[in-house]
Order: sequence, then structure tokens, then C-alpha cells
Amino acid sequence: MTDLVTYHLDDGVATLTLCNGKVNALSPAVIEALNAALDRAEQDRAIVVLTGQPGILSGGYDLKVMTSSPESAMALVASGSRLSRRMLAHPFPIVAACGGHAVAKGAFLLLSSDYRIGVEGPFSIGLNEVQIGMTMHHAGIELARDRLTKPAFQRSVINGEMFAPQAALQAGFLDQVVAPEQLEATVTAVVQQLKKLNMTAHRNTKLKARKALLETLDQAIDLDLKHFG
Repeated sequence: MTDLVTYHLDDGVATLTLCNGKVNALSPAVIEALNAALDRAEQDRAIVVLTGQPGILSGGYDLKVMTSSPESAMALVASGSRLSRRMLAHPFPIVAACGGHAVAKGAFLLLSSDYRIGVEGPFSIGLNEVQIGMTMHHAGIELARDRLTKPAFQRSVINGEMFAPQAALQAGFLDQVVAPEQLEATVTAVVQQLKKLNMTAHRNTKLKARKALLETLDQAIDLDLKHFG
């Protein structure tokens, strides 16, 4: 695809790898590249694996863009929210392979995926927006409300608490935590299980199960845009 997001197709699996510096900052160009990669994966009828480098999935939105102007910040947040909404409705399974930290929008990528695998280690996963002076946007609140446990939602969204991998598993950010050296094999095993699904049934069930969430996200994105308009 691009230097920012690489695309590798092998045996019906499209691996999308974030490649934007040490923290894989999510800039407008990265989100555009992710959307293009999802387009291609859909054309290839492939299960998607979304990953970064060892040690990090993503540290969140590009702070240079976020601090440049309120308009630029809201445009980036809205495009990220639309990406999450798209991932939640993607017709094929999306597996997130998180090799370390996942912060802010990086953690929202986990909440937007169908199956999430993290690794043991001194890593932080969570939503630190209020720690860094950002009021959480409506779409982020609704996505976290749906995917996290009720106590973790309060601790994460309102208190900005960050979680170690095992605590992130209990909170709802992850579905499985493994040793770093087991990540690749675990992703392969999960993908092999997902390949057994009838993809039409998977897609239709996903859309039915998430109908209310998708509608809520559409409304929340509109609210976010009006707030900054």
C-alpha cells in the first residue's frame, strides 16, 4: 500500500502493519492508508490482521495535527471515528495483534476489532485523553461504553486509567494475552479458527448484533462535528 501501512496477502489473510515512526502516530495520511488497505482486503475477501511493530500498536493520533488547530483536530478525530465505525462493520473478521502499547486511538483500534491479542510485558493499554487535557469525544465514549466492562468504562474514560495487559484483558480491550514470542503463532491459530466461519453469516450477524452501536456512532460523529463547527 504505502510506507505508512504495509499490506501483505497470504492464503486469504491480509496483514496490515502500521509503520509510522516509533509510536505509529495516526495522522490523516495513515488513516487514509488504513482505509485503502481495508478496501483492498475487502476486494481480496481476506481476513484482516492489524498490527504494528514489537512493543507498540499505536500511541494514538498525531499530536502535531491535534495541536495545530481545533478544526484540524476535529477533522482527524472524525476520520478516526469513521474508521472505527467501518472496522466494526467490515464484512470479514478483523484481528488486532497488539505487540505492546496501545494508547488513546491505538486502544480504540482494539475496541474496533473483532478479536484482540496482546502480549505480556510492561505495556500500557487504555484511553489517556483526560490525562492530557482532552475532553473525550462522543464517538469515543459510545465505543468504549459498548466494548468495555461497566466498571472499566468508568475508570478508563472518566479517570483516564491505563491498564497493564492482563488488566486490559479483564477490562475488555483484549481477548487474549500471550507471551511476546507466542504472538505470531496465536494470531495464526485464531485466524485458522475464523476461516471456518461462513463469511456471509459472519457479516450479517455482525451487522445485526452491532446495529444499535453503529447507529449510535453515526449520531455521535455528527455531534462531535457540530460541537467543533
